[in-house]
Order: sequence, then C-alpha cells, then structure tokens
Amino acid sequence: MLGWYRTRAGRRVAILTSVCCLLTSVLSAAKWNVSYFYDKDNSSLVINDLQFPSAARGIAAGYLEDKGASKPVSVTTDDGGAHWTVSKLKQVPISLFFLNDKLGWMVTPEGIWQTADAGRDWRELPKSPKLLMRVYFLDEARGFAIGAHKLAYQTEDGGKTWDPIAAAADPHTDPEYTVYNDITFVNAKTGLINGFSAPPRAGDSGKPDWLDAQDTTARREWPHLSIMLDTRDGGKTWQPSTASMFGRITRGSFQPDGRGLGLIEFTDTFKWPSEVHLIDGTTGKSSIVYNATDRAITDVLLLPSGTGYLAGVEVAGKLQHTPIPRKLKILRSEDLSGWQEMDVDYRATAVRAMLRAAGDGSLWVATDTGMILKLAE
Repeated sequence: MLGWYRTRAGRRVAILTSVCCLLTSVLSAAKWNVSYFYDKDNSSLVINDLQFPSAARGIAAGYLEDKGASKPVSVTTDDGGAHWTVSKLKQVPISLFFLNDKLGWMVTPEGIWQTADAGRDWRELPKSPKLLMRVYFLDEARGFAIGAHKLAYQTEDGGKTWDPIAAAADPHTDPEYTVYNDITFVNAKTGLINGFSAPPRAGDSGKPDWLDAQDTTARREWPHLSIMLDTRDGGKTWQPSTASMFGRITRGSFQPDGRGLGLIEFTDTFKWPSEVHLIDGTTGKSSIVYNATDRAITDVLLLPSGTGYLAGVEVAGKLQHTPIPRKLKILRSEDLSGWQEMDVDYRATAVRAMLRAAGDGSLWVATDTGMILKLAE
C-alpha cells in the first residue's frame, strides 16, 4: 500500500508540475501592451477614470498639466484602441459611469454631466450636487451619488433632481472628515456604499507623509472608522454600520452571485500597503487572498469566469505611498489564491492604476501618468 501511495503521490506531483508549467507558459505569453501614451515635453496627462461603454468605444477622462495650468480633457477611441483622440472638456472629470453603450454620467467637482452618445457630447445637469466622487445608476431614472462631507444622494428622474439618503447622515462622525468614496451593486437589489471618517491626529503637521519620511516611518498606522451603507431592496432603504479598522475600503468588484474582491489600502507604515479580500456579498464574510510588502494594489477586477486581476505599483524602501510614479505591476489568479505577476510594458509607471473590462471581454489598464494598456493573449 505504501508503494502504491508513493507512486500515486509521484504522479500527482508530476501532474501538478505540468499544470503549473502550463499556467506559467500561458501567463508569459499574455502581455499588457501600450495602446496609448501621452508623452510630450513640458506637459503631462493625468487619467482619473477609464470606461468602455462598448467594445469599440473607450473613454479616458482627466486633465492635462500644461505650463502650470490644468486643462480638462477626454481621450477616446472608436476602434477598440487602435487610435485615440484628445478632446477638451469644460470641467475636470473625477469619475465616469455608463449604463449602456450610449447613456453615461461624468462627475466633476462642480456637479454631474450626462451624455446620450457615449461621451461625444456632454451636458451639465442643472442644480446637481457638488463635491461628489462617484455616481451609480440602476436604470435610466434611478441612480445614486456619493462624495465628500458625508454626502450621499438618490435620484428618480435620471439626475434632474437629487434627494439626500437619510441613512448616510446617521453615523456619528464629523462631516468635514467623512467621505463616501465607493459605491457598487452586487445585483439589482443588493448594493454597498463604502466610506470612512479620518479626523487629523493631534499634533499632525498636515504635511504629506512623503515630505517628512523620517517622521512618517516612526508613526504607526491608526485605525479609522469605516462606514458601510447596504441595501437589499435596490436602494429604497439603506442600513448604516460602522467599524473601527486599519486602512480604508477603496474598491470592490462583484459578480451577480455575490462573490467579489474588495480592496483595503493602508497609510503610513502598516505591515503592507494594501490588502485584497475575497468577499461573499450575500453574507458579508471575507478572507484575505493577497497582501505583499513590496506591492501597493490600487484596483481589483473579478471576471464572470472567476479569474481575478490586481493592478498596482512596486514599493521600494520604507515609504509605501509617494507621488512619484513607480513601476506598474499587474497580477492574475485563476483560483483567487495563487497570484502570478504578468508581463507589462517596461515603460509603464504609475502612482495609481485602474482595471477595466470591455463588453467584448478585452481587458484594459489606465494609469494616472497618461498611459492606457491592453491585455494581448
């Protein structure tokens, strides 16, 4: 019996080795190639968001830093990334949301804009709330908006009028230091709004951490008050909850069955810069599936197939977060347990990177340094 076990075990090891070699070969063949790169002297492009309303139509939104002035722009493609066009916008876009291949919304510091032709033309919605970060629409009429100063709204008429979400004001936090920063729906009924409250510490200089590296590395990460609003009836009612935790929930990517990836980002000098959780959106249970001391993850993406992707940057030295671009890193996992780093164009750097999937299944990454990459397999 022992000899049989050894033989079977040896066969298993050989099979597993073959599978691992095959997976490594597939990943090495897949590469993130540059589709667009803004590379001009004395000018830089900051991309704040990227969306693909259709397989052919892609829209990157942000601003040009040109001779000390910020110029709002969009960078668009109509042929799946073969060609891109830079166009002027009237206000700096913070984020984009598209309901379908035509209808979409753009959030700016001054309000909300709407498009009915996939971003070729935008019109400002009158009397829309300011200081927002994101919107999410379930259909052409019903949508939600969240932002700084504890702001959360809902609309029943496509954004013509907005009413406050009462539950958003329930947590006992100072609005000045409270932000609702992410909203997503697992399905038509179940939705999540994430936020946090982070008042300044006593004696805090107010300077960015990277300006005082010695002081930053001497401080410990402090817990923040995390805030979650959840709905089970399509946003008709919301239930607030709070928890003291290290880090901030910044991103969630869910599938209709309730399975998702959630991203927590840390500040100062926590053990690692970020942490990715596998979440059951129906029960709320989660487990850690990725963290590393030398990788700062800034976005997550879970595909219907169950394959997960992580995008972030390389961390070198003690400072985990700086405004200096670092090498872009992208990881993939078939089982959301073992993660393999993918081949990325050597020129790709970022402070933050975002992952997006188009309707045809193509995968994209945009960096805040003006680069858009597409996965070639």
